[in-house]
Amino acid sequence: MQRLPSTPRPGYRDLVGAQGLTYPDTPLPGGGTVPYWSEDSCYVISSDEADHLERATEELHAMSREAAAFLATGAMGDLGLPDGTFALVRDSLAAEPVHLYGRFDLAFDGTGPAKLLEYNADTPTGLVESAVVQWFWLMDTHPDRDQLNSVHERLVRRWAQLAPRLPGDRVHVAHVDHDTAYEEWATAAYLMDTAQQAGLRTVGLRVDEIGLDHDHDELVDLAGERIDTCFKLYPWENMLREPFGAHVMADPDGVRWVEPLWKVVVSNKALLAALWHLYPGHPHLLPAYLDDPGPLTAWVAKPLHGREGDAIRVHAPGVELTTPGTYGGEGLCYQAWNPLPDLDGHKAVIGSWVVGDHAAGIGVRESDGWVTDWYARFVPHVVDTPAPTDAQRTAWLDADAPRP
Repeated sequence: MQRLPSTPRPGYRDLVGAQGLTYPDTPLPGGGTVPYWSEDSCYVISSDEADHLERATEELHAMSREAAAFLATGAMGDLGLPDGTFALVRDSLAAEPVHLYGRFDLAFDGTGPAKLLEYNADTPTGLVESAVVQWFWLMDTHPDRDQLNSVHERLVRRWAQLAPRLPGDRVHVAHVDHDTAYEEWATAAYLMDTAQQAGLRTVGLRVDEIGLDHDHDELVDLAGERIDTCFKLYPWENMLREPFGAHVMADPDGVRWVEPLWKVVVSNKALLAALWHLYPGHPHLLPAYLDDPGPLTAWVAKPLHGREGDAIRVHAPGVELTTPGTYGGEGLCYQAWNPLPDLDGHKAVIGSWVVGDHAAGIGVRESDGWVTDWYARFVPHVVDTPAPTDAQRTAWLDADAPRP
């Protein structure tokens, strides 16, 4: 894997905005901004490295399904979740409900196996820039090269495969209302577009606009229409602790939720410890333990419900740091220290997408520090191999079309 200089396109900020990236910059607490979308460089990976990342992603996804069943036994504690959650998770797994997508964050430099850092299985963002914006960048700058990116096609196909299992052809898509950068709004809008391309009708709303019809004991939208299927870009661990979550727990079959309830345990950092317990020594895993570092002498302490690099502590040779944040009261997972690839001072994390049960592409975020946080930059990538034809891409997608 290489990081190479790249010439930004004239007017690229307007281009990416028109393509749906409403957050090309990240605001700083004291005022001003730093770039989020960054195209003055690009990452280049080989075809073999792309194949490796796809295999690793699909293997980790399958292992995570097994780990979900293990975590739902309560063998590793309550994971900071409300009483009764595990019974619902077990029911959710047994029902094999619809699941759409997720993102594995991997440490990878091309010289050894990719290592799992975390799995955002419930509310992954970074989708618009990975699926759409970096693809248009490729078409403008390297049209003869490939990119590890079938996210858009797979999302449309996945919605189409899920459609027969949904109660009707309408999907509500809910996002949070405290989204100052509009990232979650843009993600929700993009997912609505992919569902529409698959032939579904969509209704967009904020999470706080979901209401309860007490007369019929059902969740409704602002128009009073019953919500049968809802994609919610809102963490399960938050939802279950709120008043409206009590209704969900009392009637888990009332709404077909996407992502399903079992995702609450695999989006928890306890997944890292569960995977190491179930698959010790696996080449794509780092040693990880709950509550204390165990035998680790160099480690990263991660809050079970943490996000965006908040409240992380690193204890390693030459590195002692703690990032700000309020997470951690729910418990910690200690994972072995694995330095990120450092390319000329830029430390990269691979976000590897899974749609349905198949690897779908990657996005690269880089930081100046060791923790990939809110101020990371998204940098597009190229696979250093000739671009496939449209017929070849369609054939590849048809060959491993995921099961509904």
